[in-house]
Amino acid sequence: MVYELAVSDSGVGTDPQLSPVLLLHAFPCDRSMWQAQYAALVKQGFRVLAPDFPGFGASPLAPDEPDLAFAAQAVFDLLDDRAVGSATVVGLSLGGYLAMEMLRQQPGRVSHLVLVDTKAGVDSVAAQETRYRLADSVDAQDSSEPIMAMLPKLVGPTTRSEKPEVVAHVQGFIRKAKPAAITWAQRAMAARPDSGDALAGFSDPALLIWGEQDVLSLAADQDYMADSLPDCRRVQIQDCGHLSALECPEEVSSALVDFLTES
Repeated sequence: MVYELAVSDSGVGTDPQLSPVLLLHAFPCDRSMWQAQYAALVKQGFRVLAPDFPGFGASPLAPDEPDLAFAAQAVFDLLDDRAVGSATVVGLSLGGYLAMEMLRQQPGRVSHLVLVDTKAGVDSVAAQETRYRLADSVDAQDSSEPIMAMLPKLVGPTTRSEKPEVVAHVQGFIRKAKPAAITWAQRAMAARPDSGDALAGFSDPALLIWGEQDVLSLAADQDYMADSLPDCRRVQIQDCGHLSALECPEEVSSALVDFLTES
């Protein structure tokens, strides 16, 4: 059986000197969460690829045990299939964990790195137990509904009070998510290793984007990544929570474009 990720691919960029951009989405979303950033980058001449994580969107469920290494290999296979040697890798939350797994496996495939509302450290024991309990609950109910309890952490208080359309959008992602994909992703995230060494070995330009209302990846997590990366810039977005690409799309798009056109 050949495993293939579903992907949006803008095709050859209008400026061949620009590195292709790979957008890796957050849990529990799919590749459509990057709609604003995808459009902004294509407008600047970049080729942009945005795959669905295994089991999410149009990608099939992963055939293997939960492991981010499997997802990373699927991304490398996708890049090989599209004749992309290296790319700027942009990952939000779960997408950031996947980007760092790519660095562990094949660092030469990452030309620039953008980590958005994510963290390099391992989960605490309590956080791991919470992930496993959530996965077990989703399994038991065969429903994504238990993920709705995460909503106050997925989006910031400003978004919850002032942007009901964004909240509804995130609720839609949760309802669309396959229970088996949720449990696979939660268990894979719980088992992920520390990525500090992988970041320390990456000497090319990196950018950290963080919503200052994010309660899932904290300021201390951003400090750890910044201290690990040899060449790192930081952008903090006010009045923004964990799913910053959805909550503050213009600000995230602008930060990406500025970084990639100036690096």
